[in-house]
Amino acid sequence: MRAAPADLPPALTPQDFLTPDPAKAELGRLLFYDKILSGNRNISCGTCHHPRHGTSDGLSLGLGEGGHGLGLDRKSLLGKNRVQKRIPRNAPALWNVGAHDLKHVMHDGRISRDPIYGNGFNTPAEEWLPQGLGSLLAAQALFPMTSSIEMAGNVGENEIIGATRDRIDAAWPILAKRVRVIPAYGNLFVAAFDEVEIASDVNITHIANALAHFMAQDFTSFDSPFDAYLAGDRSALTAAQIRGATLFFGEAGCSGCHTGALFTDQRFHALGLPAFGPGRTRKFDPYARDVGRVGESDALVDSYRFRTPMLRNVALTAPFGHNGAFPTLDLMIRHHLDPVASRAAWSPRMLRLPDVPWLREIDFVIQQDRREMARQAAARDIYLAPRTDAEVTDLVAFLHSLTGAKAKAQASEIPKTVPSGLAVDR
Repeated sequence: MRAAPADLPPALTPQDFLTPDPAKAELGRLLFYDKILSGNRNISCGTCHHPRHGTSDGLSLGLGEGGHGLGLDRKSLLGKNRVQKRIPRNAPALWNVGAHDLKHVMHDGRISRDPIYGNGFNTPAEEWLPQGLGSLLAAQALFPMTSSIEMAGNVGENEIIGATRDRIDAAWPILAKRVRVIPAYGNLFVAAFDEVEIASDVNITHIANALAHFMAQDFTSFDSPFDAYLAGDRSALTAAQIRGATLFFGEAGCSGCHTGALFTDQRFHALGLPAFGPGRTRKFDPYARDVGRVGESDALVDSYRFRTPMLRNVALTAPFGHNGAFPTLDLMIRHHLDPVASRAAWSPRMLRLPDVPWLREIDFVIQQDRREMARQAAARDIYLAPRTDAEVTDLVAFLHSLTGAKAKAQASEIPKTVPSGLAVDR
């Protein structure tokens, strides 16, 4: 049984994405893997968004500042510079984040295209976001640098976190100077950007734009079997994948939210996922609660809602959910079908959490709050008809057909060295 062509999304083309400039992209590659952009010079963008883990980190909740290693091998340092808090949400994959049609990024959509502040974007920096950012992707690239638990470091450790505490934009000039005074970087910026005549002209927008060009170049992906199928190769999918596609775009209802060429309606939905972890809290929240989109929109109707993710290369990006609650696609699909049964069967043993003894109590303290757990369980936007085990298997098979050839081969090159001379996480 074949999915009717009318049910399928349009094919993606290079014109749907930011056009990468090769010189900017290769400069961005070095910056992406260079730990010089972190407060303590010990973590890079690539540490938590690594090709080995599908441009994520392979963890339910990551360890940023204070950690060392990759994926499940990542551990906390000891002593005063140890990890103080897990990153409260699952590290999102970076596939196709350079798409022109993307309206917002992050699980709660807190970075979006918007003219409200006169700089083209609505972000946590509000009017303090610098001018000159060329894309939503470039705007997003700035904020891990200002997060104490991601890249900036703990209070008192370095000048970056200290400047950020004064005002969110105060750290970016310091980071830009760190980069531009390295002769190799200065020369690369002069070569890549027409407006940069000497190294001292480099500012944080050039760094962010270079990072965006790299991510658009290496992490744009539409070379999967399903894309070949869209292009007319009816032999590109297996029988199980075709059955799964028929379900996905038909009676299973998956494409109601995972719609269009990017497989997302770019809206926010509550799935009633199991709650754990420190949560991304607001200043007046209990410390472990994560209320999702309402933290950005301040609209109560958005409580516990999270952005519909794109799905290309999804099979490479486990674990799944905004908090990485489920280790397999099978379990994630089954949760969509029956959240009540899924929550009842869920176990912390499903998580991929590096053990940090002093965080164990915080990891699950939210589950002691019966009222909060009831609120999260009741927040549900998705109601789908039951599916058989065989149908779930076919849906999983279809999702595997969205894996791109270059992504599967981990074709994105990781530099052996970077101009700062700092170690590269490979």
